Amino acid sequence: MKPPLGGFCFVRLWYDTYMNLERQSKICVMCAGTFFIESEDFNYYEKMKVPPPTFCPQCRMTRRLSWFNQRSLYKRTCDKTGENIMSVYAQDKPFIVYGIDSWWSDTWEGLDYGKDYDPSKPFLTQFYDLLTKVPLMNLFGLFATVSNSPFVNMVAEIKNCYMVTYCDFSENITYGAFVNNSKDSVDNLMVDKSELCYESVNCIECYRVFYSVDCESCHNILFSKNCRGCSDCYGCVNLINKKYCIFNEPHTKEEYQQWLDSNFPQTYESIQEEQKKAVRMWEKSPVKYYHGTHNDNVVGDYIYHSKNAQGMYVVTNVEDSKWCMYVTAEDGGLKDSYDFMSFGISSQRLYESSQAGNQASDLRFCWLVFSNVYNCEYSAQSYGIKNCFGCVGLKNKEYCILNKQYSKEDYEKLREIIISDMNKNPYIDSLGRKYFYGEFFPSEMSPFGYNETAAQEFFPLSKEQSEKQGYTWYEKQEPEYQATKAWKEIPERIQDVDDSILNEVLECIVSGKKFRIVRSELDFLRRMKLPLPRLHPDIRHEKRTQLRNPPKLWQRTTEDGVQVMTSYAPDRSEKIYSEEGYNRLVN
Repeated sequence: MKPPLGGFCFVRLWYDTYMNLERQSKICVMCAGTFFIESEDFNYYEKMKVPPPTFCPQCRMTRRLSWFNQRSLYKRTCDKTGENIMSVYAQDKPFIVYGIDSWWSDTWEGLDYGKDYDPSKPFLTQFYDLLTKVPLMNLFGLFATVSNSPFVNMVAEIKNCYMVTYCDFSENITYGAFVNNSKDSVDNLMVDKSELCYESVNCIECYRVFYSVDCESCHNILFSKNCRGCSDCYGCVNLINKKYCIFNEPHTKEEYQQWLDSNFPQTYESIQEEQKKAVRMWEKSPVKYYHGTHNDNVVGDYIYHSKNAQGMYVVTNVEDSKWCMYVTAEDGGLKDSYDFMSFGISSQRLYESSQAGNQASDLRFCWLVFSNVYNCEYSAQSYGIKNCFGCVGLKNKEYCILNKQYSKEDYEKLREIIISDMNKNPYIDSLGRKYFYGEFFPSEMSPFGYNETAAQEFFPLSKEQSEKQGYTWYEKQEPEYQATKAWKEIPERIQDVDDSILNEVLECIVSGKKFRIVRSELDFLRRMKLPLPRLHPDIRHEKRTQLRNPPKLWQRTTEDGVQVMTSYAPDRSEKIYSEEGYNRLVN
């Protein structure tokens, strides 16, 4: 039977031809599509002592994403102190939420919420009951390492940042996601080791790069894509170690500077025109079938310094793993893991888990469990735990089930009983799907509506579609503000904008959402001589995500005749090439 194309269902006819792997076909209980389990997968499941999955890889990924709230932040009160805090949980959610300082304090104890296991009820039902009673962290991150950075989430080691998510080891970053080891930049997505960047996507080791995509080791470039080692280039694509180029045409230094001084776009409208012109050129240019460098035997997209890594998406330093996503483990890598998402530093043997790392190993079906954690299952929002099953909000505990302490012997006996009961009396969701031992938490148990999570960003659904597929939906209450000044009253050039703009409420020209200009943003735009944005920060983020390939793979034949798995959909206009074919064209 020929498997369906699309998604991380991992169609690998080409791979099987060379490896002669035996595989078993299965029908996904979520989407009813066919997916395959390879012989090496069965070896992995045996090593982890888990049954094979019943959801296909893409549905497993979407299920984890439905627990991944990166950008939906709300004002609410801390249930411990009554203070106003920012949180990933809206005020009307049925959870106890503590501010970061209160959650980490010794004024409460997770074991106080311990409960006896009830064999008459599905185990996951009992876990969810515990999840609604134990205090949860208002935001995700290592906030002891965060300085002067309001409205941030999923962060560590940052200073003077504003409205960033998934950001580590960075300083003076305003608006952005997946910005790491960087400084003095605004409105970026997937930027690493860079400085003075604006409205750019997937750029590494770049300096003063604006409106550009997929560039590495570049400085002073605008409206460019797939450039490496370039400087002083405008509207270029697929250049290596070039200088003073305008739409790929070489010039002298004097000619380039004279042209740039005369043509540098200084208004919002002129920026839009230049972007459209650049994109038209990008779409006609050849592309390598995936983004990544320094890899050996990898499949997926945005993969760096990895080996034997299949079905990857936005990962660094991953080895002997499959279907992992958002692993930025440069110093300590992720090894021997399947179906893992987010973090993963210095970790191994993580299976069907999300947001775990820092010396984590042998985790199964966990969410937000981190720092020296070992051999844990079905646990959430815990730190430094070992040999725990179905626990929430524990710190440095061992041999606990549903937050109740046991001896090692009693723990092991009860764990075996619960696993047996999960297979005899599984949790059944609202659509009748059964969750036996071996599946990640059901999406309908997620503290977040589908539209609050990264699942909506990658696989957008309407409310009706979401609920029909068994996801929940959250009706967000947008704050009611009135714009205080129309755009026609605001100078087009940044040089003519004074500080009074910081007091104005502006209206997004696309969504109608209201927003403000903040000080760090204004200072950056003045320094770079760039115009004010006319889109709400959320809409700007959405537009940047459209310049990033999706976490889906299609089997295609490249222009130079090589069978590959690629995130470039067959209906896209770009002509894709194998790595060797692409290098022959651009070198």
